[in-house]
Amino acid sequence: MRRSSLIRYAAVLAFIIAGQVQPANAAWPEIFAKPKVLIFCKTNGYHHASIAAGTTAIQKLGELNGFDVDVTTDSTQFRYKTLKKYAALIFLSPTGKVFGPEEEKGLQEYIHHGGGFVGIHAATDCEYNWQWYGDLVGGYFKSHPKQQQANILVVDKDNPITKGIPETWSRWDEWYNFKYLNPNLHVLMKIDEKSYTGGENGDNHPMVWYHEYEGGRAFYTELGHTDESFADPLYLGMLLAGIQYAMGKK
Repeated sequence: MRRSSLIRYAAVLAFIIAGQVQPANAAWPEIFAKPKVLIFCKTNGYHHASIAAGTTAIQKLGELNGFDVDVTTDSTQFRYKTLKKYAALIFLSPTGKVFGPEEEKGLQEYIHHGGGFVGIHAATDCEYNWQWYGDLVGGYFKSHPKQQQANILVVDKDNPITKGIPETWSRWDEWYNFKYLNPNLHVLMKIDEKSYTGGENGDNHPMVWYHEYEGGRAFYTELGHTDESFADPLYLGMLLAGIQYAMGKK
């Protein structure tokens, strides 16, 4: 076959593929493009020192697992035309009131178009006056006792997010009590309040969960107050699987 014919053949084949193959996730704008996530870590309340360690760890997860990572504290980026290029948004311990009406609209539109959301630790200590966000992240922070060792119990042993996690996972962290929990969560792990002091949610005290929400997907882990969390292989494996769920990967 002559060179000119080969070029035409390749062009026709590319056109056919482009017409037939659809992105696996509506938030991925280009077929075969390397997916990208956005870490959002704006704080108008308590600023967690572990944000720096978490950012570095997620960037490394991206390098090792085929996705790019952008980072911002600029809430004005929350317009759908900007957000739609991201396969998932990772809220890394943002606190307080971080959005105005236009930013709220942008996040809602992103989720409604099939976007993914990951909340880490203080993502539940954010946007208390916007119930839509509370339902997206899955709950609202109430209080916490002093940092201490406690037992995390795996509720769903068959989910990829809990793969490799022992059924009783003893670890040191800051343990949140919640004043609100979305009743439609799929709980993956809960905390055993008998294993530490200061728990206020009783036997049903979830710590890690996911759910589908208004067209999108949301994953949340309460774990992640300490720098050490982001150097723990078990924690990082759980976090990676949660990010992949939010990105729409099976």
